[in-house]
Amino acid sequence: MGGRGARRIFLRVYDGRSMTLEERIAVALERGDVDQAITEVVKGYGPQILGYLRAVVRDPEDAEEVFSQFAEDLWKGLAGFRGECSVRVWAYKIAWHAASRFARDPYRRRRDRLATTMASRLAEEILSSSNRMLERRSADVERLRMHLSPEEQSLLVLRVDRQLSWREVAEVLAAGGDEDGGASPAPTDGRREDGPVDEPTLRKRFERLKQKLARLAREEGLLEPDTEGGPGRRK
Repeated sequence: MGGRGARRIFLRVYDGRSMTLEERIAVALERGDVDQAITEVVKGYGPQILGYLRAVVRDPEDAEEVFSQFAEDLWKGLAGFRGECSVRVWAYKIAWHAASRFARDPYRRRRDRLATTMASRLAEEILSSSNRMLERRSADVERLRMHLSPEEQSLLVLRVDRQLSWREVAEVLAAGGDEDGGASPAPTDGRREDGPVDEPTLRKRFERLKQKLARLAREEGLLEPDTEGGPGRRK
């Protein structure tokens, strides 16, 4: 972070106003306190990242493995964070890449055990508290989401559940270099993008996703066909 931005943050502290999570992370990085920055990211964004991974990966145990890997990747990469997007968006990007790698190699965890680092201990803390407080989703919604690909799940959660902007969603789902040096997978619909996904493409995918969900809902009996061609909600 540049000195001017850091000064603005410190002025807020001196004025007695509390800092945002992003600002606390920025101050820790400015001081070179990576441990504190990691703690802020994992504790601040960890629960929502875990919820995102549970939706994308689907299997609860696998999602926990991916979350632990996410924490390790975060640990390795945070010191080099360039500030080109918010830390929140960057964290989701790391989580998506971790999930993508796991999808390519689901037995990786049997070969490579994570080192007991501060990051992995923080991950265990989030997993423990999240499992105690996990909200029960509607069985109907879960049944619909089981029909979605990981890419569709990711798009749905990022845009609807996490309310990221289209630009932020595009940043998270950008193809190309992975955080661990590998390549992100091509979309399962057969298209491949080189570099960031453009927003119009994401909007089109999202429209197709809504149509798919409506069709699935009708097939499950959750929606009734509208006489004029549109879907009607089941009463």
